[in-house]
Amino acid sequence: MALTLKQLRYFVATAEIGQVSQAAIYLNISQSAVTTAIKDLEGLLGVELFVRSTQGVSLTERGRHFLNHAYQVLRSVDDALNLPHTDEEAEGNVRFAASYTVQGYFLPYHIQRLSQWYPKISMALFEYERAHIEERLADDSIDMALVLTDNLTHPDIVAERLFASERRLWLPSHHPLTKKNTLHLRDLADEPFIMLTVDEADQSAMRYWNRENLQPNVILRTSSVESVRSMVANGSGIAILSDLVYRPWSLEGKRIDTHALDGSVLPMSIGLAWRKGKSFTPAMNAIKDYFKQVFLTPQQNVLKRN
Repeated sequence: MALTLKQLRYFVATAEIGQVSQAAIYLNISQSAVTTAIKDLEGLLGVELFVRSTQGVSLTERGRHFLNHAYQVLRSVDDALNLPHTDEEAEGNVRFAASYTVQGYFLPYHIQRLSQWYPKISMALFEYERAHIEERLADDSIDMALVLTDNLTHPDIVAERLFASERRLWLPSHHPLTKKNTLHLRDLADEPFIMLTVDEADQSAMRYWNRENLQPNVILRTSSVESVRSMVANGSGIAILSDLVYRPWSLEGKRIDTHALDGSVLPMSIGLAWRKGKSFTPAMNAIKDYFKQVFLTPQQNVLKRN
């Protein structure tokens, strides 16, 4: 029996969701198809990938190790199916900045792809806070930046949104709130809340709390996403964060679930920014075109295709 992409997709969906039934709903297939694919995959590998219980499934140590490889394989297939139509002859130097969240959870993969598609473009990379990025774009110390577009304030900076990352409730596995079909901020007001502060996340959070005339019950303010992840996974509190930084497991190997919120919490928008009136070089145009093709052109999604 040969390993198939379908098996990998079903395995990844089940690992991230933690329940075979919910993974089947997400994949829009039967529960038996998911169960069979995972059993076949375990038979092929000769190891158990999940620990089963009445509450769902959790990865074994071998399962967590295999999940990383599954991500790599599916990402490689996605790359092969979605090659950007680029001008490989574009060349030049570009000074490029990103904020912490974008740099840590989004940009490295695309820097690697850009180096492949544009081997003659040299990118000098910088990580700054939003205000510093705006200042350096405005005084022409850097050429372009990837930023959280909703946080921009400088009148001389223009931005083009590439995609929006949903903000969801993070909570420990099997928390009572997971049983609710619909959640509003008022349902969370009394819960212990972990507030992320990096990249002005706390200011963004208070905008949607204030719109509803509510206040979160903050027990910790931290600049560390991993601290939020561990605190939530260990049952110390809940958080609301973007899918961009979500990972289903804490460093201790404990599961973090997510739950959609109603429209009171808006997505986090990521996009390219530059100085108003900036003359784009061929290298800058190539980088802009790359991101537009990847995010603004309909793409096939390997993880969701049956």
